[in-house]
Amino acid sequence: MSDTLLKKDFKESDVQRIRNLIKKDYTGRTKITSGYTGKVNEYKEGDIWEEDGRTWTIKNGVRQNISKLKQAKDFYKMPLTCPKCGGSMKHHLHKKMYRIHKFCFDCTIDYEANLRKLGKYKEYEKAMITGNILSFTSDLESFILDSLEQSTTFVTEQGDIEDWKNNSSKNKEKILTELAEFTKHVRNSLK
Repeated sequence: MSDTLLKKDFKESDVQRIRNLIKKDYTGRTKITSGYTGKVNEYKEGDIWEEDGRTWTIKNGVRQNISKLKQAKDFYKMPLTCPKCGGSMKHHLHKKMYRIHKFCFDCTIDYEANLRKLGKYKEYEKAMITGNILSFTSDLESFILDSLEQSTTFVTEQGDIEDWKNNSSKNKEKILTELAEFTKHVRNSLK
């Protein structure tokens, strides 16, 4: 009677699972099934493919998702050593110069010294200053435009709702015309 009780308590799949665990075969099958098996594609190192609306690749044997922002990440990412001289990029000046020139501070000094020898440093300096001014002007313009679009309703710590209506349509038009005149003046003076 105890023999039939054991047969009812344990299924064949349970026994097979225990056998697999004892043999340390943790991925072994316990049931044999038949049915649909999907198409399995085998990919090699460096292959790039699209699946489920994502782009994938294999690097160092690991399947990785290629992000849509990969180019931006690669642009911002700084290497451990300078691509030009091979020196360490730990110093904060190296980091700053890499973002501008794509090489370390020491290589930047050598580059600028060569420009001085060739007599092209004044052009280089003017281009750098002009670029900085234009960048600052566009940043200022976007900040002001964003500020004009922001909500003027604030909630205080006491829970009161305050509405600051300094950005009336008349003020907005005045600010926008002055901003346009300023940016036009800056850009014309740089030419």
